[in-house]
Amino acid sequence: MTSLLSLRHSRTLTAVVLLLAAQPAAADTTARLKDVVALQGPEAVPLMGYGLVVGLNKTGDRRQTIFSTQSLANMLQQLGLSVQPNQVKVENIAAVMVTADLPVFARAGVKLDVTASSIGDARSLQGGTLLATALRGPNGQVYALAQGPLSIGGFGGGAGGNSVAVNHLTVGRVPNGALVQQATGLTMPATETLALSMREPDFATASRVAAAINADLGDGAAKVLDPGTVALNVPAQYKGALPDLMARLEALSVTSDTPARVVINERSGTIVVGANVRIAAAAVAHGNLSVRISTRFEVSQPSALSRTGDTVVVPNQQVDVREGTARLVALEEGATLDAVVRALNTLGATPRDIIAIMQALKAAGALHAEIVII
Repeated sequence: MTSLLSLRHSRTLTAVVLLLAAQPAAADTTARLKDVVALQGPEAVPLMGYGLVVGLNKTGDRRQTIFSTQSLANMLQQLGLSVQPNQVKVENIAAVMVTADLPVFARAGVKLDVTASSIGDARSLQGGTLLATALRGPNGQVYALAQGPLSIGGFGGGAGGNSVAVNHLTVGRVPNGALVQQATGLTMPATETLALSMREPDFATASRVAAAINADLGDGAAKVLDPGTVALNVPAQYKGALPDLMARLEALSVTSDTPARVVINERSGTIVVGANVRIAAAAVAHGNLSVRISTRFEVSQPSALSRTGDTVVVPNQQVDVREGTARLVALEEGATLDAVVRALNTLGATPRDIIAIMQALKAAGALHAEIVII
């Protein structure tokens, strides 16, 4: 099973990296200004609330989770039914925390996506419906109400002590499940200077953003304050129409500079190699050592006419140690992503092997890129 999963991950990784390698390695990419910068100011407001999910198929909270039955009893009390929490025994409800992000300029009537996460011992939220839940901001005010059927993007089932699950079953989403009740009250700033924040702080990209704005509005309209901020002087004709100014600037094309970066997720074996990654002259050798231990139980019993002796189960253990052949692959100075991919494929490396090779190249000073482990 392990070998099969490793082979599957290896094929997936090879396909992804080869797709990246097929594209020309360029240091710059063209993007819209709205994808590179954001208006500096208030951010989205995080919302949170406590709610109940009903309609589960005996996969909800059990007796160990007391607050879910208390919440059910309180809700029934409000509906005119008097029920004692200690007399309630159901398995088709689950207590959840509901979260969402309220955009800065969202007004009443806007719908938001919400996420419901189990906080009890529910096994699955599959097929459940979230009851009306008040979502509050950090100040305690209710900004939205959430309700609707959950989508978990997977399924689960089992019987006789065996179970199978696809994706995470205790977290679900309700698309457009929250209706904003009141806005945050924030408006566009009435100032003569705006600050544009870079989504990825970089000197080269910030300079190009300022150049693109100056080419459209005129010299002196924008200047770089630091790698993460570009100051924008509002033209006279846009003093009372800042939304029109931002709509005009957001469509501008900007050439952004991307850093050389290798992102590694050791939990899932996912590796993403940026197109700007370069490798100095190096030689890589990688070999695998596998140890397999198997046990077979043999039964030893006396003959049919024997008056003495006991039946004994004797374990027969076998240990097999194999070491793979390490092949030496040379990488030339300034090797690009394509050369790296071909070299690693030559080694027959799995995702776990590539993680070790990347980290070793970085430690040797041969990998000219930042390694980010998530």
